[in-house]
Formats: sequence, structure tokens, C-alpha cells
Amino acid sequence: MSVIYKSFLIVFLSLSFLYATPGLAAQNAPSFSLKGDNGQIDLKQYRGKVVYLDFWASWCVPCRKSFPWMNEMHKKYQSKGLVVLGINLDSTKKEAKSFLQQVPADFVVAYDPDGDTPGKYQVEVMPTSFLIDRTGKLVYSHKGFKKSQAHKVEDKIKTLLGK
Repeated sequence: MSVIYKSFLIVFLSLSFLYATPGLAAQNAPSFSLKGDNGQIDLKQYRGKVVYLDFWASWCVPCRKSFPWMNEMHKKYQSKGLVVLGINLDSTKKEAKSFLQQVPADFVVAYDPDGDTPGKYQVEVMPTSFLIDRTGKLVYSHKGFKKSQAHKVEDKIKTLLGK
């Protein structure tokens, strides 16, 4: 990825904000199977759980702010049926690992260095996140991360968990 392209994306993503994508409720979440640190990660293995699926990359400035919040959501709601799953889109695992040393993830991380999965989800910016209900349906998505808006996503998580 060129320096100019990365610079453009960093500026664009820094200006992005949290928003809902309408019309997702009837759509099944696209399936995937990716390598993780402890083996293969398959979306199907989380059927029956509420999944917060986040696409991220090491160069993503807003991702540095979203990780602590995702760690908090994981800790707070894991026992109630939430799975937080981050899909890294760096071209090498080394880039992802460097990021994770600085900004740890307490949740499951999968790696997609070929970038096949974001196309299935029509990801255009980083981070982009999705909520998937217990039946495997996409029910909500948002682009970017803004801490002041995170409570709205948490409310949606609580609703899906039945809390």
C-alpha cells in the first residue's frame, strides 16, 4: 500500500463517524473461515451467540481508540453470549502483531492478509463493524469509531443479548 494511499485513508478515517446502515436486518452474515492465533476461526462456530465483528488494520488511527472499548464489551458481556471478533486486514501478520503489542486485544483476532472477507461485507473504511444476531443475521453496522457514540452500539448489544 503506497504512502499516499495510507495517508489519505488515515485522514479520511480520522474524520469518519459512527452511523447505522439501514436495511441489514434481512441479510445473513457472509460466512468466512480465517486463521487466528489459536487455529481456524469460522463464523459458523459462533451461531447462537451475538457477534460484534470488527474489521481493522494496524495503520488505522480510530482502531487504536476502538480496541479498549471492544475489550470492555468483551469483558462485560462475554458471559451473556457476546463474542467480539476482530478481523485484521494487514498484508502481513507482523504488522498486526506490532499493533497488538501496543494496543492489546482481549478478544478473538483473525487474520485476512489477502483481503477476501471485507468484500463480502462491503467494507469501505476502517474500522467497520457489524452486529450479528444469534441466528446469523446482520442487524447493524457502523463505520469509524467515536467514543461519544459507543453507548448507542452498547445499547444495541444489550438488546440483542436480551438484557
